[in-house]
Amino acid sequence: MGLFGKAKGEVVHPLDGVDAVLADLDGVVYQGAGAIPHAVDALNRVAAEGLRVGYITNNASRTDAQVAGHLSEFGLAVAAEDVVTSPQAAMRVMRTLLEPGSTVLVVGGVGLSSEVEKAGFVVTRSAEDAPAAVVQGFAPEVGWTQLAEAAFALHDPAVQWVATNTDWTIPVARGIAPGNGTLVSAVHTAVGRLPVVAGKPETTIFEVAAERFSAQNAAFIGDRLDTDTMGAKRAGLRAIHVLTGIDRAKQLLAAPKDSRPDFILDDLRQLFEPYPVARTSKDGVETIVGSSVVTMKGHLVRVERAGDRPVDLLRAGCAAIWGSGKSIHVLDVDPALYS
Repeated sequence: MGLFGKAKGEVVHPLDGVDAVLADLDGVVYQGAGAIPHAVDALNRVAAEGLRVGYITNNASRTDAQVAGHLSEFGLAVAAEDVVTSPQAAMRVMRTLLEPGSTVLVVGGVGLSSEVEKAGFVVTRSAEDAPAAVVQGFAPEVGWTQLAEAAFALHDPAVQWVATNTDWTIPVARGIAPGNGTLVSAVHTAVGRLPVVAGKPETTIFEVAAERFSAQNAAFIGDRLDTDTMGAKRAGLRAIHVLTGIDRAKQLLAAPKDSRPDFILDDLRQLFEPYPVARTSKDGVETIVGSSVVTMKGHLVRVERAGDRPVDLLRAGCAAIWGSGKSIHVLDVDPALYS
């Protein structure tokens, strides 16, 4: 959508034709305790221009009201109903698997247990209560005892298992820490089973958001290719990648086909800027974005002209590599594209 084109000087805009903007949180709105520069102003502008703004998070440790309160502290106008959490998506899955009023063993915190209760299920923390299902989500307090209870319950093949998400890592104030995927993997190793997953990159969480916000043509802004971009593409949403979080130039250049965003932005101010479409020379050697030029001859990918903006150089590099149909592993890529 955003990266390829033929007409010289052609531009598009990231929000053309969009009726709702959905945003990830960590790496998009905030990093640690602070808001990411320009994110709050940009998202407030999106809302001021009449688009519905929603927030989607795989982090299961907090309730929607807690997330909304946190975002409001940054200056965003956010209510609980503007936040879609992976526990909410997990409950949509649970309703298809269980009878109303079933007992569910919860491995996680209040963000998960509160949704289980709101969905009409009975919360337990012990496998001895004969739960019909286990639901697992991240919380800092989850440890061996909780994982063991899940394993005890899941040795019965009749017990359902739903994970809010399987992110391998989670960004925190001190750096990158193990995420829910590592905890799910520990239980998987013990029981030899895999859960049904509700959060990104699966589509359930996006379906919940689209219905809640009555969105027909939503855009999703994320910072991770393996969850945000892949999930948005699977759900048929416009995928916008912002370079303020986890995945940067090197990951984008190497992105597999199912994880390639439609737009690449330095920061959220560029939501409102014209987006230059990549052009290819007649001989197919040069890819041009703005004043940046990348050449591709055989397996050699080189910077011909860096241009005025590093983000345009990255866009050109991605367009050249992605359009070649070649795996990144067989290419010799100029370090200037990612260093």
